[in-house]
Amino acid sequence: MKYARILMIPILWAAMALPAAAQKLSLAEISSYLNDLRTAQGQFTQVNEDGTVSTGRILLKRPGRVRFEYDPPEAALVVADGATVGIIDPRSNERQGFPLHRTPLKIILARNVDLTRERMVVGHASDGVTTTVRAQDPKNPEYGSIDLVFTANPVELRQWVINDANGGSTTVILGDLRRDVRLDDDKFVIPGTQDHRIDR
Repeated sequence: MKYARILMIPILWAAMALPAAAQKLSLAEISSYLNDLRTAQGQFTQVNEDGTVSTGRILLKRPGRVRFEYDPPEAALVVADGATVGIIDPRSNERQGFPLHRTPLKIILARNVDLTRERMVVGHASDGVTTTVRAQDPKNPEYGSIDLVFTANPVELRQWVINDANGGSTTVILGDLRRDVRLDDDKFVIPGTQDHRIDR
């Protein structure tokens, strides 16, 4: 199911004008940026592995919560409530659930992001315009890895790429990402379940 694969395979945030040459961002700078990213929302375009394109809206509320609302005709919903990722596909009436801690997405949704931890970062490079970091759960590398792509001045997350063991890829391109917006907790309740308490 392609909505499930956004948790396990590449997700990209991009499509904004990139600055001229910039210095490589340090892991400490990137960790600080992510820890300061409390809430955000924006539009996204998702290019699926089979070449099809979906669009929608993303809501982010750290720690632990994210919501992908897909536009028609998909009209699917993917919600992480702090513990579980729920996937609802109204066209097939299919519902799936995954533990959040088993997806690389948990790395950036963690309460405290520390990319300087031993064996967490397995790649850190710059092309002169962007800085890319590949991170994984050092205790469970089999869960996959996440590529984070940033620009500087100011630091901005442009892409994230979640890689699974099967080598699939899905691209999600964000439009304008608005930070520090008010997002109600009920946006991050998985439909059809009781409200999950989230450790704050």
